[in-house]
Amino acid sequence: MTDLFATIRSVAVPVTDQDRTKSLLEALGFTTSMDTELQPGFRWVELTPPGGGTTLALVTTGDQLPTGIDTGIRLVTGDARAAHAAVSAKGLDVGELLDWEGVPLMFSFVDPDGNRFYVSEDG
Repeated sequence: MTDLFATIRSVAVPVTDQDRTKSLLEALGFTTSMDTELQPGFRWVELTPPGGGTTLALVTTGDQLPTGIDTGIRLVTGDARAAHAAVSAKGLDVGELLDWEGVPLMFSFVDPDGNRFYVSEDG
């Protein structure tokens, strides 16, 4: 049997201000791979992490798509300490850098809309 699905293209994150979140992610190294109005009043913004792969799609929040969620998104970094410092420097709510024996360094942060992301060191 052939695999039905090959990969994950994007994960949608609800935001109140697409431009603000787009600028924040670009400052953290993401690049904008798509920014277009698909239909009047419906803008689609996708950002790609520096290493490529699955994109983050910034979609406008609404009744059926609230902000302030635990996205479950795990970002990977080669240097968790540097990433922790960089995210903190952007003024975001950043969790403690967890340094547990036998487990990659990790932390979480919350974007301006209250959406939680996780970061772990590639290890």
